[in-house]
Amino acid sequence: MFIPLYDANRLKYIKLQYVTLSLIVLNVLIFGLVALFDPDTQKASMIFGYIPAVAQGLVVRPPEYDFIASGWTYITYTFMHADIYHLGGNMLFLWVFGDNVEDAMGHIKFLIFYFLCGAAGALMHGFVFSDSHGPLIGASGAIFGVVAAYLMLHPRVWVWVFAFGRIPLPLPAIYLLALWIAEQFLMLFVHGDERISWSAHVGGIISGALLVGILKRWSIPLFDRTIVTPRAVVTEDKQNNEA
Repeated sequence: MFIPLYDANRLKYIKLQYVTLSLIVLNVLIFGLVALFDPDTQKASMIFGYIPAVAQGLVVRPPEYDFIASGWTYITYTFMHADIYHLGGNMLFLWVFGDNVEDAMGHIKFLIFYFLCGAAGALMHGFVFSDSHGPLIGASGAIFGVVAAYLMLHPRVWVWVFAFGRIPLPLPAIYLLALWIAEQFLMLFVHGDERISWSAHVGGIISGALLVGILKRWSIPLFDRTIVTPRAVVTEDKQNNEA
C-alpha cells in the first residue's frame, strides 16, 4: 500500500550509519551468493533458515543440511531472502528507518537490537507454528523491530512514501508506521497470506517496542515532540541572505 522513500530526519550523534549500511550490503551479498550457487534457495533455506520443528527438537535436519547448530538459525535466517522483491522491500525499510534508530542507540547497541528483534520474530513464529517443518527466512522480524523503535522515537517526523505504489506523498510517521504495525497484528489474527509470517513481524514489533527504551541513549526521549524545521525555511530570528 505504501512504499517508504525518504525521511527528513538528520543524524545527531553519529556521522555515518555504518551498521545499517553494513547490514544492507551483507544481505545483498548473501542474496547474490545464494542466487549463484542455489538459485531456488531450497538447500540454503534448509541450512540457514529457522525451522520451528528443528528448534523444538521434534525433528532433525538431514545430514546434508546439518551444517550449523539450530541455535544459530535465530540469526542466520534474517540474511536469507526468497527473491529480489523480498530482499528489496526489507532493505528499503532498513535504509529509511535504520539510520535514526542506530543514531539513537549507537552502533553496537543497534546491532544487538537488530539481532534480538530478529530472534524474537523467530521465537514468535515458532510459538505460533511449533510443529512446522518449513524454514522461516527473511529480515522482516528485525525490520519491524526497527519500525516500532522509530515510531516510538520519532512519531512526528514526516516520511515520503509512494502511496499505492505510484503517488509520492508525505505522511507523519505516527500515522504511517502505526498503520503498518496495525496491519501486521490484523493479518496475524485473520490468518492472512500464509506465505508471509505475520507472527514473525509481530514478534519483531513487540521486541522493538520493549527494547528501544532500554537500549536508546539516556538523553534521547521517547515520543520526541520536536519538529525539525527544514533548512530552507527562514524564521524571524534569522537574517535574510538573498543574492
